[in-house]
Amino acid sequence: QVQLVESGGGLVQAGGSLRLSCVASGSIFINNMDWYRQAPGKQRELVAAITSSGRTDYADSLKGRFTISRDNAKNTVYLQMNSLKPEDTAVYYCHIWVGLYNYWGQGTQVTVSS
Repeated sequence: QVQLVESGGGLVQAGGSLRLSCVASGSIFINNMDWYRQAPGKQRELVAAITSSGRTDYADSLKGRFTISRDNAKNTVYLQMNSLKPEDTAVYYCHIWVGLYNYWGQGTQVTVSS
């Protein structure tokens, strides 16, 4: 069973930065790695995605502020978040595809104060 462990969330003032990390356990080949987020009362939404070859995609509203990257040797995906806004407050979830199976992390809270 693949397990994902996220870290890096916390409380930050508006304009600040955070870097989220997600490590997947096991000797596996990971296809796409994604970050989603879910704010209170809202649906979960895709934040950013990265393929095994490093191609990236972002939610239009986040382009230029967030950067996704990965280290295949460490089974790790990162999300660098800059110029954070109060509306970025949410639980951020790591999500990966291993073959036909997908896995979710437990989520990490990001709170941006104004």
